[in-house]
Amino acid sequence: MSASPTTLELFDQYVIPTYGRFGVRIERGQGCRVWDEDGREYLDFGAGIAVTSLGHCHPRVVARMSQQLGQLVHTSNLYYTRPQGELAKRLVEIVGAPGKVFFCNSGAEANEALYKLSRKFGNEANGFALPMGGTSNPEAPLRRGIITMNGSFHGRTLGGIAATGQDKVKKGFEPMVEGYSHIPFNDITALNEAAEARGTVAVLFEPIQGEGGIHPVSPEYLRAARALCDRRSMLLLFDEVQCGLGRTGDWNGWDTLAPDVKPDAVSWAKGIAGGFPLGAVWVSSRLVQLRNGEVKPLCDLLGPGTHGTTFGGTPLICAGALEVLSIIEDERLLENARTLGKYALNALRSLCSPWIREVRGVGLMLGIELAADFGTRHALPPGKAPSIFMVEKLHEAGLLTIPSGTHILRWLPPLNVTAADVDEAVRILSSVLGAL
Repeated sequence: MSASPTTLELFDQYVIPTYGRFGVRIERGQGCRVWDEDGREYLDFGAGIAVTSLGHCHPRVVARMSQQLGQLVHTSNLYYTRPQGELAKRLVEIVGAPGKVFFCNSGAEANEALYKLSRKFGNEANGFALPMGGTSNPEAPLRRGIITMNGSFHGRTLGGIAATGQDKVKKGFEPMVEGYSHIPFNDITALNEAAEARGTVAVLFEPIQGEGGIHPVSPEYLRAARALCDRRSMLLLFDEVQCGLGRTGDWNGWDTLAPDVKPDAVSWAKGIAGGFPLGAVWVSSRLVQLRNGEVKPLCDLLGPGTHGTTFGGTPLICAGALEVLSIIEDERLLENARTLGKYALNALRSLCSPWIREVRGVGLMLGIELAADFGTRHALPPGKAPSIFMVEKLHEAGLLTIPSGTHILRWLPPLNVTAADVDEAVRILSSVLGAL
């Protein structure tokens, strides 16, 4: 009898190679640790790229999902299910402003909803309704342009790569979806100048760029963007797929930076359900003036037939997400993210390694930028980026991390990470750097 194919052989033969995978073959996980098929243990400071916000197999999530699994898994969005309504209510409470929620499956899908909301707003609305009512103008110019940031990442759909401010994701998929312009991040002058372009309807950015290397927006930029969008009746959209729902030490990434600012809509995914596929969009109930004279809330602009998904907001996934959010609150994990984020930041900076150019972070979003001359001071295999080289060395030492670009390592551990876990990760990094 022939031997069964290995995991790597299965992937080589049957899985489309859209990912640059590392050689680790993960079999199981518990808490902040995973084990590969050979039984080797790793400290997981990638958390599925900020997804497993409670680590692996949290007992309360396992119990709640098991209960729901035996009750009701899926039903079409033609019907009502209580877990979806309760999760929507909880997310509106987390934002802290009136609005409504749409559920989907991923961050890319959540951002697609933001693009469609912007198009709908620009095509059918004159703008925000004035406090005493506005005057409709069906002949007003249509507005369809969305401003996004250099270094941003908004997903890998055609709309997502057009919105993303990185050329590498666009190659081979031309022509791009029209309507997006990219400007320097954190540059208020560039933002104001871009908004002058005819037909601009929205500004979209990540309050903290994750894929771009852990770069937070300044509080001044957040406030300037809000003021600009109010003045020009444009939508202010936040992509909190990576930085939202506890990662920064607050429920909302923007609250960590400028809590007095509120967006018109925000996208979430990744950590929202602790490892299960779920995306969501909150849209404000702010009133808009339509071209036909009607006034309605922005959150009702995408009405029946304008947007949808088969699997978004199933009772199984919503029940799990509700439990995840409850655990974050019950176990005071927002406070833990703030405390352990500062602890990790100080520990990393105290290494004072000549191989590290800078360490930066907000909460448990940490970026370790390697020295610019890393590749010339240490002989690397041809074509291998320093970030990839270091991630592989850390794997060999038992630590999972996430590369970003050519020179940055991301630490995105679970929100319930401990000081002992951080100490162990710092020791492993220090040992690997020392061996260079």
